[in-house]
Parts: sequence; C-alpha cells; structure tokens
Amino acid sequence: MSAHKRSLPELAGMKMRGEKIATVTAYDAPSARIADAADIDVILVGDSAAMAVLGHESTAPITVDEMIMLTAAVARGTRHALVLADMPFGSYQVSDARAIENAVRFVKEGRADAVKVEGGGETLARVAALVGAGIPVVGHIGLTPQSVTMLGGYKPQGRTAAEARRLHAEAVALQEAGCFAVVLEAIPAPVAAQITRTLQIATIGIGSGASCDGQVLVWHDVLGLTHGRVPRFVKQYAELGAGALTALESYVAEVRGGRFPEPRHTYPMAENETDLFAAEMAAPSNSVKKSG
Repeated sequence: MSAHKRSLPELAGMKMRGEKIATVTAYDAPSARIADAADIDVILVGDSAAMAVLGHESTAPITVDEMIMLTAAVARGTRHALVLADMPFGSYQVSDARAIENAVRFVKEGRADAVKVEGGGETLARVAALVGAGIPVVGHIGLTPQSVTMLGGYKPQGRTAAEARRLHAEAVALQEAGCFAVVLEAIPAPVAAQITRTLQIATIGIGSGASCDGQVLVWHDVLGLTHGRVPRFVKQYAELGAGALTALESYVAEVRGGRFPEPRHTYPMAENETDLFAAEMAAPSNSVKKSG
C-alpha cells in the first residue's frame, strides 16, 4: 500500500512512466477504507450513486447536497487515494460563477481533492473557470450519462471517423482548458488509444480499451452487487450480492426459528443481581393492583 496521499503530479508521472492508474467508485466510508487498503490510486465519488445507491433510473436526480454528503463520507474513509467528486447535473451548466461556487463546496465541505465534469463545448469555459479558481478538474467525454437522453441512450460513442475526430478534438480542448485527466467512456479502443497517445494528461478508460492510462469501474459492478444486467465492459471480480442474499436468508430463518440469538450473543448478569432483580419485581409494591 502507498504510504502517502496520491497527488496530481504523481498521476502525471504515472502516465509518463507507463504505470496504469487504478480507479474505482465508492459512495461511503467503509467502501472507501476497503478501496484504500487495496492501494487504489483514485476513488471516484460518482453521480452513479443516484442509481447504485439511491435507486433512481438515471444520474440526473442526485443533488449537490447529496453528492457532497457522499464525498465527505468517502474522504473520511480515505488516507492514500486521491478523492475525485462528480459534479452532478445542473451544478456547473448554468454559469461559471455557479460552477465555482458548487466546486468550492465539494472541496471545503466534501474534502474532495478534485472534481469531474462531463462533456466538451460550453463545459470548456467551466473547466477554465474552475482551474482558474484553483480547483483541479477531470474531464469526461464519450458516453456522458448526464447527457444520455441527447445521446439516444447508453450507447458507445465515436464509432464513425467523424465522431472519433470530434472526441479527439474535445479531449485536446479539455487538456488545453486545464484538465489534469480525462475519462473516456464507451469509446472504441483505437480511438481511445489515439487520444491517449495525443494527450499529455492521463486518460481513465471505462469501456474504452486497455490502451488508456488507467481504468475505472463502479464499485457495485466490480463486487457483483448490481441488480440486473451489467454493461459488457464490466468484469465482476466477486459475487457478493449472492453471498449477501444467502447470509440474510439464513438470518431470517434463524430469527423465525428461535435459533438466534444464542446465549453467546447476549450480555450476562451476575447471579446475585439477577436474584435481587427478580425479588424486587415480585414484591407487592411492584404488583399490578386490580381496580375495585
């Protein structure tokens, strides 16, 4: 495990040396502690929490206050990984001033080391404003969940030469605007590879091939806690959901069958104190008097 806190220059150095950057989402302190113990480089507090934790159908409903609460929880459980917070939909699109105001809250209240924003276009001005205010920023292009309706669903992006050129240009523009890294989501591997070769900043891929400088997956997907179908780019490294169901079914059966708790699960009382308590309860003054 790393003995120190990850830093932005260190991530840049990892790209230069060809060392892959391992990133995972997390939404609470216990998960962050486990990820940190696994020597994860970056913990992303993703707005995917809207679906993975809060039960929404998309990322759009999650609020700034909810994301800051989750980010602060992750920060409290993290000692070594860099904590990256997603700025949710509506928190940076309105204006530079609103974007800075909300990003400052993520840093001050959420204790985030950096924030992430989606898209190119108008987002470029927001990135420049945030960086100008001293807030480190990660970009995100390709499949951008906050814009999934405009994209026509959760579909890969950049599958034509024209789309690939556009994504390449967006990545370069995000670098020029001041991003220290960019997430490439659901982009064909050859396109992501070219973007990675072009950029001096790190690329973090999700469904974009092995040539990216790093990879990110959602906590629940990695551990087999996701309900329903998972994307094709996900590799599940455990089946904790099935194990959790089995454990809870056993608990329910033991409670209903009177097999839990056992004596070893309860707190003892000295025999003389037990006898004294029983005698006091049996005394006439503690008896329920019948009404006349």
